[in-house]
Amino acid sequence: MGEQDWNRRFSEELQELRVMQTGIQILLASMLTLPFTNRFEHISQLQRGFYVGTLIASAAATAFLIAPVSLHRLMGEGYKPRVVRAASAMTEAGLIMLLLAVSGAVFLVLDLVVDAPWAAAVTAVLGALYIGLWYVVPLVARLRR
Repeated sequence: MGEQDWNRRFSEELQELRVMQTGIQILLASMLTLPFTNRFEHISQLQRGFYVGTLIASAAATAFLIAPVSLHRLMGEGYKPRVVRAASAMTEAGLIMLLLAVSGAVFLVLDLVVDAPWAAAVTAVLGALYIGLWYVVPLVARLRR
């Protein structure tokens, strides 16, 4: 692959990251403020466990989805193929953490609004939707090509 191809791939990678970064940063900010609300004192142990897991997943997703920008800045232009490959791996890891963070946040909110069995069922369906759209559809499209 030529330099122009690597530049195009990295540009596409950065565009994809821009879409994800805003969302995960908003989710992380929301998660960081929850313990300072009055209602947080009254959540169950299950909800606390989901909160901690969701907070960690949100923080990890933020790290993985911002890391490619830092990598590019620190390594410079001469390492474009390495940067693109590493950025792609970081983005994949970030997507997995984002899936866990969104699922955890949805469960937490639904568990407060409806009961835990409904929250778990809806979260499972939404998790399957995310997995289907983010992984199954692209893999099936790739196999058909």
